[in-house]
Amino acid sequence: MKKFLSVILTVFLLLALVACGGGNNEANEGADNGDEKENKESVEAKTIRAGIGLNDAHPQYKGLLKFKEIVEERTNGEILVETYHSGQLGDDRTMTEALQLGSQEVTVPSTAPLANFIPEYSVFDFPFLFPSEEVADKVLDGEVGQKFLEKLESQDLVGLAYWENGFRQVTNSERAITTAADFKGLKLRTMENEVHLEAFRALGANPTPMAFTELFTALQQGTVDGQENPYATIYLQKFFEVQKHVSNTNHIYSPFVFLMSKSFYDGLTDEQKEIVKEAALEAGKYERQLNREANTQYLQDLQKEGMTYTEISPEEHAKMKELVQPVIDKYADKIGKDIVQEVYDAIEEASK
Repeated sequence: MKKFLSVILTVFLLLALVACGGGNNEANEGADNGDEKENKESVEAKTIRAGIGLNDAHPQYKGLLKFKEIVEERTNGEILVETYHSGQLGDDRTMTEALQLGSQEVTVPSTAPLANFIPEYSVFDFPFLFPSEEVADKVLDGEVGQKFLEKLESQDLVGLAYWENGFRQVTNSERAITTAADFKGLKLRTMENEVHLEAFRALGANPTPMAFTELFTALQQGTVDGQENPYATIYLQKFFEVQKHVSNTNHIYSPFVFLMSKSFYDGLTDEQKEIVKEAALEAGKYERQLNREANTQYLQDLQKEGMTYTEISPEEHAKMKELVQPVIDKYADKIGKDIVQEVYDAIEEASK
């Protein structure tokens, strides 16, 4: 009997040990899988901080949201995009420098401040360069535009696409601009770009470079008389509250360049690189369309807000172009006549 009880006890002990061992193995296996999954997600997840200077109502920011939507969907959340507007991460130059340092991943500046990094970009700020938006699209999206994007890599930047700021117009609080002579003596805020500065001096104005984030206050306090930006920017920044006159100077067509930090881009897989590039291009087409629709509407809205609109004749535009031609010639020599001629040839071909 004692022997029988001993056998029964041994069997029970063995069963208990197996049960406990199995439970522990299963729990450990589950914990290991969870940790592995968590570690895998933490390694693969990447965050793009994308900042712009304009506010959240501007087509540029809506384009940024479209980029976010495309990237997050096509990477299944492996890349997340945080968007910042209204200069929350700094002005165009500050954010571009942050991309070079790898402390920010994306920004979308105008070509004007980029000329401080790549002098050849000054050609896009030549007054009266592009005759229309359609011609600008063909040139920028074509071979010449691609060559300029490739130049950015030397500055630890990757150019993925061209978006649109649009044709720039002059506003001021002093007088309507109808002729070239009306520029004389006006204090106008411009971007930090030598071509812009010299072109306005050639027109007789007194250009004053300053950060965009400081502009409204400067207009309000009379530090400057006026500024120059596309209609969408003029309206959405509420410059109509501190400016009386707006004229269709169309003096410069200003593209945006979608920039990514090279250090971040180089860390992406080939598939991820293709996704962010396609997203920048698709979101750019979306942004251009929104921007063109907005500029048409916002000109009407500016007038409803009380601004006086002045139409400049083709003859006066021709006079303005004649006045700034020495500036164009000067910077064509600095940039390189071959490069400048290539751009003008592409414009001529696109205009046919």
